[in-house]
Amino acid sequence: MKLLVTVKRVIDYNVQIRVKADGSGVEKDNVKMSMNPPDENAVEEALRIKEAGKADEIIILSIGNDKAQETIRTALAMGADRGIHIKTENDLEPLAISKIISKVAEEEKPSIILMGKQAIDDDCNQTGQMTSALLNWPQATFASKIEIQGQNNAIVTREIDEGLERIKVSIPFVASCDLRLNEPRYASLPNIMKAKKKPIDTKEASSLGINIEPRIEQIKVEEPPVRQKGIMVSDVTELVQKLKHEAKVI
Repeated sequence: MKLLVTVKRVIDYNVQIRVKADGSGVEKDNVKMSMNPPDENAVEEALRIKEAGKADEIIILSIGNDKAQETIRTALAMGADRGIHIKTENDLEPLAISKIISKVAEEEKPSIILMGKQAIDDDCNQTGQMTSALLNWPQATFASKIEIQGQNNAIVTREIDEGLERIKVSIPFVASCDLRLNEPRYASLPNIMKAKKKPIDTKEASSLGINIEPRIEQIKVEEPPVRQKGIMVSDVTELVQKLKHEAKVI
């Protein structure tokens, strides 16, 4: 069994996001970047599946500029076997990302595709679902537990609004991993050194023969409005007046 895990390089979750002065996007120069946290859970789950003897190889896929290889190396240091870097200087939409993942999956033929439930930079939560649709594979989103049953099926516990849901999916399938799925491990120093020798296959996104042109034009990015200071009211009558005349919500 072969596992394909997708990872994304994002602004570190501890960093305060700053919008560029011209409103064209968020500031990324000289900003600490790291692996998307839910993607770390996906890598960890792949490692546990392999350590249980239910997988033979873990492939890490990342899409982005040259620095995306740093994120791949992080996953390789955790224990993955090899990496694939699809190089592009553009910020791609979820549909374009899904097309690239599907193309790689057709070439590599993995049994399971694992990815984070969403990226913390855009919070789209679309790529897993779109990849499943493009490949016509079953999907198991928001996975908090994955149990492989032989070579043909898996039981996935999903986080839903009402609680937990257990579903049975056939292999191959796409799973998006929730933060409660596991606790990602830290890479040891020996594994970090070994990761430098593990292979990363780099391809240009333009060479894949798929249309990844953006369909949405981003006009401007703005900071959210500053929250106004709250006020105390003496009674319900004053509250209603404030809501009607100042807040204009009634």
